[in-house]
Formats: sequence, structure tokens, C-alpha cells
Amino acid sequence: MLAKAVTEVPAADAVDAGYSYEPKWDGFRCIVVKDGGDVELASRGKKPLTRYFPELVDACREHLPEQVVLDGEIVVRSGEPGRERLDWEALGQRIHPAQSRITKLSAQTPAEFIAFDLLALGDEDVTGSPFARRREVLESVFTTMAKGAPLHLTRVTRDAHEARDWFVRFEGAGLDGVVAKALTSTYQPGKRTMLKIKHKRTAEAVVTGYRLHKSGQGVGSLLLGLFHEGQLYNVGGIAAFTAQRRLELIDELEPLVRRGPDGEIEHAETDRSRFSSGKDVSYVPLRPERVVEVAFDQLEGHRFRHTVQFLRWRPDRDPASCTLDQIDRAAAYDLGEVLAD
Repeated sequence: MLAKAVTEVPAADAVDAGYSYEPKWDGFRCIVVKDGGDVELASRGKKPLTRYFPELVDACREHLPEQVVLDGEIVVRSGEPGRERLDWEALGQRIHPAQSRITKLSAQTPAEFIAFDLLALGDEDVTGSPFARRREVLESVFTTMAKGAPLHLTRVTRDAHEARDWFVRFEGAGLDGVVAKALTSTYQPGKRTMLKIKHKRTAEAVVTGYRLHKSGQGVGSLLLGLFHEGQLYNVGGIAAFTAQRRLELIDELEPLVRRGPDGEIEHAETDRSRFSSGKDVSYVPLRPERVVEVAFDQLEGHRFRHTVQFLRWRPDRDPASCTLDQIDRAAAYDLGEVLAD
């Protein structure tokens, strides 16, 4: 079941019987299927996740009922007790082809599962039941959950004011926003029947280069940079352009292309990772003179958390003013408090 993006937390009385609100977790969406000793973890796109999280498979075998299907999110946390937060980078590193690496990381950066819906329990399919009942049955599954197990039940509220408070406070622990579910809604796979309210901010960044579109025609993505202590860091990119706009950008950016004494375009590559292994990471470098305003949801470390959205060019801005310090960051909040009952 998917969610439709809206701009604000809806009032509880906006639908009959009201909404249930819950934190929006920023991890890997996952369906957990347990049938006796068999446990499978599957992503939203039905890609198998089981082999990458052996510690969660073991925990599901030990702590969940014999037959159950849960919907939730796989997350990894980092930080000292009292200052913990979600760690997307550590979670991403868990997807690795080498079994030895998977085993090592399962101990070094163990994952946890946050359950927020129930599809089946025993031989009962509850997808046709309203969310209010599914939540009640889900709570019964977690009533006897052992303390310290890496399996959690997400908190919920029917109070829109409390949900708005969560939207602000929980971002400091790395959460993504708030989700609203109509208490009368059934579980409808593939349909956007939930509502999601995500954080959106704007910032000015320097365009440092571009990659050609995979078609070979025009600009596929713009690379962005922000200054910090005199150094220009690669912070992400913009990729959503129409075919016509891709071609226009080639001409617009031509005067900024960095070339050597022979007139050839300077060679440049972004840092490689296991995700880019074997891929072409080269790009056309540009002199860092053009500033763009973008919309984004989160900045993690020195990187925008997701692909950002182009808003407008900012010819009035000095590139040197595009610093990491300009970014509005959420006040730190302990993830342990979000998970606390």
C-alpha cells in the first residue's frame, strides 16, 4: 500500500471516523513473511532482502508468531545512547554481494524492523479489515515481544496536534515526516490510500558539472556543490528535465565547460562506490559560477538525502555564499525516544 504526498497534516475529522497518525520512517520498506521456520523479507518492488539481514531473519524466527505477514521498515541506527538517529548510509551499506561482508555488517551495524501494518495472522487474511482493527491485532502480536528484540511497533496517535509535534521533533532523529491512515481504510496494495507529509526545504547550490542523458541527447543530470571551510563538496544532483530542456541546457552551460589548453573538455569523475562499480561516473565539469535554488527534504552529512528538485536559477547569488552552513537542519532528537512506548 502506498501513500499520496500532501502538504500538511490533515485534521482528524477530515474523514469519517478520523485518521491514525504515525511517524514516517526513512529506511527500506519491507514485507516480512513468516511461516513456521521460514522467513522472507521482501522490498516494495518485491526484491528479496532476506540474505542481507540475517539478524532480522533470526529475530523474526524467535519472536514472531508461527504465521504472520507484517508491513514495515528496515532501519539502522547510529550514535551514542541518548543521541541516536537513523543512519541511511549505514543501511545502504548492508546491501552487499559478498556473504562475508554481510555477516560482518550484521554484527557491526545491526538492522531493526519497525512494524506499522498487518496483512495476515495465522490463517486469517486481515487486508480487508479496517486499519483500526488491523492495528489492534498488530498490537496483540507485540504485547509479549521480548525486551531488546530488534522488532518494534511504531507508535500512533489519533491527535492531529500531537502528529504535528512529531513532524517537527522527530526529524532530528532522522525521520522523514508523518503518515496519516484513515481508520476505516482497508489494506490496498499498489494504491495510494495513505497520506504522507514530508519535510521540504530550499537551498542555493553551485552547479559543478553535468552528466549526459542515457539517450546521449542533452543533459541528464546537473551535479551540485556546497562550500565548507573553503572546500567545494559534491552534495547531490538534479535529474528531472524534459527532452527539450535537456538540449537547451547543453547550450546554456557551454560557456562554463572547463577545458584544457588544447580545448578538450577536462576529465572529471565523481567518487566511486559499490553502487557505481562498473558504471561510467565521468561528467562534464563546469566552472563553479552558476547558482541554482533547489528543494530538498533532508541533508545527511554532506549530501542531500534524495534527488533534489530544480526551482530556479539564482544569478543574484555569489557562488561562495552557497555553503553547508546555510542549510536549515533539524534540532537533534534521540531516536530512542521515538521508539519508546
